[in-house]
Amino acid sequence: MSLEVLKPGLMTTVQDLGRTGFQKYGVLVSGAMDCDSLRIANLLVGNKLDEAALEVTLLGPDLSLRFSNTTLIAVTGADFSLSIDHQEVPLWRPILVQKGSVLNFGMCKRGSRAYLACAGGFDVPSVMNSKSTYVRAGIGGYQGRPLQKGDLLTTGEISSLSEKMLWELKEQMDERGFAAPNWAVNRHYFLPLKKNPVIRVMKGEQFDHFTSASQEQLLADAFRVSAKSDRMGYRLEGHPLEMEMPLEMISEAVSFGTIQVPPDGNPIVLLADRQTAGGYPRIAHVISADLSTVAQMMPGEQMRFQLVQLEQAERLFIDRETKICELAARLKFEYVV
Repeated sequence: MSLEVLKPGLMTTVQDLGRTGFQKYGVLVSGAMDCDSLRIANLLVGNKLDEAALEVTLLGPDLSLRFSNTTLIAVTGADFSLSIDHQEVPLWRPILVQKGSVLNFGMCKRGSRAYLACAGGFDVPSVMNSKSTYVRAGIGGYQGRPLQKGDLLTTGEISSLSEKMLWELKEQMDERGFAAPNWAVNRHYFLPLKKNPVIRVMKGEQFDHFTSASQEQLLADAFRVSAKSDRMGYRLEGHPLEMEMPLEMISEAVSFGTIQVPPDGNPIVLLADRQTAGGYPRIAHVISADLSTVAQMMPGEQMRFQLVQLEQAERLFIDRETKICELAARLKFEYVV
């Protein structure tokens, strides 16, 4: 099975859960910005959670794909319009697309990224145990770059669960060119896209080195996502944060969600293509449960921060993982039992 790229969109890349285990060699993790949406898209087509999917940036020209064969797909992530041969298509559920149909990504209502998973995943080379694209180094994904017009993406071998989902939906196929079940995953349950969200954070290693006024401002003021933001990090604009006194630091490990403060006082939230180590003071860390919310924000949107303790962050993490495990179990029960 293959997909032909008719329009590549602003920034469409192949991503999985990242290239882990190589940061000590200076190799970035990369991977999906919104890992929860990618994992759920994979579940909905019967793939493993860490299979590669397309990450579609919804801030510019639309993505358009033609299917050479009947294919089982799922699209999750942002709230936007999706169509097949000019017929509106539902999100957050399995969709069987008929051979020759054209899928179009349309206007975005809220959020900034969508994830398209195909049964069997995408058959691209694995580089250091990952299919994720790191554009700056030209590795992973489809020839190490964003998709271009005319590219052909092939899919891999589908699982037994995918096959059962496919055959059940085939019986529902009609003249629309696609078939989908009458149920859907509740997006608001997994990805509540809100205007000016409150992002929960824990104190960073250098939190106490900032002035008391800056500590209060971090938790009281709103910060705007700068237009200079990218997959490496979101540059935030707001009241500059100040330290009690200059701090001599050596580079230390950073992670997805680390909030660094460079000399200009404007925080940077590190994201999927973050560097392996950083030398700026770390004032806070976004908790795992809120990383997808941050990743879906657009330039110009504002966020506020709320301080939580480790115990609460762990509880929220466990709650989210439990929900995803329950979804996987329900899908198997729906199509296997």
